[in-house]
Order: sequence, then structure tokens, then C-alpha cells
Amino acid sequence: MNDLSLHILDIVQNAISAGAGLITITVTEDDADDRLMIGIADDGCGMTPEQAARAVDPYFTSRRTRKVGLGLPLFKQSAEQSGGMLSVVSCPGRGTTVTAIFRLHHIDRPALGDTASAVMIPVAANPHIDFVYTHRYNHRQYTFDTREIKAILDGLPLHNPQTALWLTDMIRENVIAVRRET
Repeated sequence: MNDLSLHILDIVQNAISAGAGLITITVTEDDADDRLMIGIADDGCGMTPEQAARAVDPYFTSRRTRKVGLGLPLFKQSAEQSGGMLSVVSCPGRGTTVTAIFRLHHIDRPALGDTASAVMIPVAANPHIDFVYTHRYNHRQYTFDTREIKAILDGLPLHNPQTALWLTDMIRENVIAVRRET
């Protein structure tokens, strides 16, 4: 995958397939610690400890449509190639948390990419699921919570194309503002 936002989109799709009702995406950039952390947590069906341990094996998948699952193994490889690591913590019936840590300024770290679109694509396609996206940069942060947005929009559907584009732009602008030096 060309950038990390595509990994986020892939893991979020896994969470949706696992029946999640709430998906939390957290991106933390910390210059002082030279660390980029991406966390995706869900309240889906979860995995057994054995399944969670094997989730980063490219020849293990719970899908029946194909015999390989490359999303988590490639995400892990990207993290390790840039001085980091990936962990998968899961509990049946409670959900799964995937955490990837990268050295922020490592030459081999893929670009973060378009996180606003990576968040809004599944939001617009799954209006019945709640999403919380938090982007932290050093000591500043922005949070996008669909539960709040739904209340503010008062019935205007999130999958409306104009609404989705407006929300994507809003997320993008707020992340840029958080990353802007003050």
C-alpha cells in the first residue's frame, strides 16, 4: 500500500466485517518522541487469542473468498521497516484493537496520506456505524465523532454526497490546523 491511510481504511473494513457498531481511529504524531502511532479499535465480534496471534500471518484469513489476508501483514511490515511494531489485541465478543507504531521521521516510513478520505469513505458507506477519529499532533488534537455530527446535522444523512464531501473537507482542514505550528 502506498500510504498509511490505505492501511487505516483496510483495518476499518475488517472492523466493519466483524460487526462493529463503534470504530475508533487514533493517529498520534509526536515529534519529541519521534513516534507516529495509529490505533484502530472496534467493538466487533473479536478474535480468540490464537486468531489474534495469527492475524499477521499472510496465509491466515477468516475470509472464505480467498486464502490469504495481506492487510495486517503489510501494515506490520511497514511499521517494522520504519523502526516500529504492530500489535493486535482482541477478545471474542468484545472487539479488536490494532496498534501500529512507527518512527515518525524514519526514511522508510510511508506517508500518512489522506486520512480524511480514509475516515469518510467508511463513514458515508456505513451510516449505521459510529466512528470516532482523533488526530493528535504533539500536544494539540482534533476529534471527529459521528455521534456528535449526526446530532448537529439533525437527520441529514452522512451518505449524502454533498454532506460527505463537506465533512471530508472539514476533517482535512481541522487536521491541517492541528498540525500547523503556533
